[in-house]
Amino acid sequence: MGTRVRKRLGEVLVDAGIITEDQLMEGLSKQRELKKRLGQTLIELKMTTEEEIREAIHRQMNIPMAKIREAKIPPEVIAMLPENIVRKHNVVPFQFDPENANILGVAMSDPLDIIAIDDISIVTNMQIEPMVATPSDIMYAIEKYYGKNQSAKLAESYSEERREKAEKLKSNREEENNDELDNSPIVLLVNKIIEQAVNERASDIHIEALEEETRVRYRIDGAMQESSRYPIDLHPAIVARIKIVSGMNISEKRAPQDGRMTLVFNGVEYDLRVSSLPTTFGEKVVMRIASKAGLNKEKSELGFQEEELKRFDGILMNPHGIILVTGPTGSGKSTTLYTVLNELNAGEVNIITVEDPVEADVDGINQVQVHEQAGLTFATALRSILRQDPDIIMIGEIRDEETANIAVKAAITGHLVVSTLHTNSAASTVTRLEDMGIEPYMVADSVVGIIAQRLVRRICPKCKMEHELNEQDKLRLRLRGDSHPKIYEAKPGGCVYCNGSGYRGRIGVYEIMPITPALREIISKGGGAEEIQQVALKEGLTTLRVGAAKLVLKGVTTISEVERIAAE
Repeated sequence: MGTRVRKRLGEVLVDAGIITEDQLMEGLSKQRELKKRLGQTLIELKMTTEEEIREAIHRQMNIPMAKIREAKIPPEVIAMLPENIVRKHNVVPFQFDPENANILGVAMSDPLDIIAIDDISIVTNMQIEPMVATPSDIMYAIEKYYGKNQSAKLAESYSEERREKAEKLKSNREEENNDELDNSPIVLLVNKIIEQAVNERASDIHIEALEEETRVRYRIDGAMQESSRYPIDLHPAIVARIKIVSGMNISEKRAPQDGRMTLVFNGVEYDLRVSSLPTTFGEKVVMRIASKAGLNKEKSELGFQEEELKRFDGILMNPHGIILVTGPTGSGKSTTLYTVLNELNAGEVNIITVEDPVEADVDGINQVQVHEQAGLTFATALRSILRQDPDIIMIGEIRDEETANIAVKAAITGHLVVSTLHTNSAASTVTRLEDMGIEPYMVADSVVGIIAQRLVRRICPKCKMEHELNEQDKLRLRLRGDSHPKIYEAKPGGCVYCNGSGYRGRIGVYEIMPITPALREIISKGGGAEEIQQVALKEGLTTLRVGAAKLVLKGVTTISEVERIAAE
């Protein structure tokens, strides 16, 4: 390691020009108040980010960077540090060269922490080479490499406790059998399951009762992946714990239930919608994870191509009318809706939403939660809202004729209405409204734009493989001519960075159809989806399939993803 100058994080950040002396002073006084580390305090004050701190330490102090998410740390290296030390100092053993058996590279969120380095050095009896990583990368690695053992230990200690209680109960029968709920191992185990899901960027957690075991699976980038299995006797306790936190009835085990909870991990707030369903061997619980930050995206992050962005903006310019976002469940409609609302949310408009449930809180917008039991349905809520002098109304979903009728009336009387429908393409949305009992001329008058969308998985940038285009591929991509552009496919088995799937992250594919005078005419005559599509194509509509194919040619996704979203 040589003789490194002892420097404090504050000095490093000021030297790197990331914060000013004044900001450092403010940070230090706030730090004393919060009793947190300086880095964490500065991030909470929005003065810097984890990545900036990591870069500054790397550059200014010449400390190597540990790319934790891309590496696979061998078990023998993990075994060099016990879990309690790793968690105490927020570090992860990262690099070990057998040639140089006396040096251990350790990834640290604070590699300037001399006390931690000495402590680790004493435990391992080796010389420590500090490396820098962000705190969330280190949390990720601790959960990934140590979390499984911890979940297993928690499961084990819970079974142990149950056995002891059973013994006790045999000897004195008075004790109630309701004390299994506050057992810390189960509480910790449920937190572990959720935390790991958040770390692996999952959108849903499935906890299933099989005959012999409880299986936990995560939906990551739209595909299910098994995470872990536990003994079946833990299942009732896991379910009970989730029900308590999400406000459900614990004693009701034979009927489906819904609930929700809010949790904070690494300073990010997550909203979980929970649903339980009785199955043969016990209740199945599914938790939908939404991060409040994830729903409030800029429109530039959604994946619109340049041409599409112009059409999108064009639709939003309408002072009144209905804008519909359509697609199957999980195609990113809510994210697009919230993006539209954020775009429209300038101070001088009154925006009211009716949702079931409210998915994310947006500043400056009045949000109403549907409550069927109390008689507050989409339709009744909408009627009241129209008396509240709104400019823009967002309806979570148009489900029935009544809601559709009110939406059309509101649009025709000068309101801008934004909503979603479950249809397959932009053109079929028009016919769906007509099926709901709305006259074609009313549809033509009220609808100003339709956005149909899907999500395709982004191919992993670290392990993607080049793919030779053959004639069949060209047919599948609707390519003409002799060009042979370079395209990629996902590597079977993937890499560490994409968790073995070959894909990482998703991007939207859109079919944006502004209702032009020509389309209006066809619609009011009651034209079918085919006719509407033909006219729209002449007006420059790009279909979902063409949009997805463009992403293949850009090297963003694969042919199999195109087939998955646009089977024609």
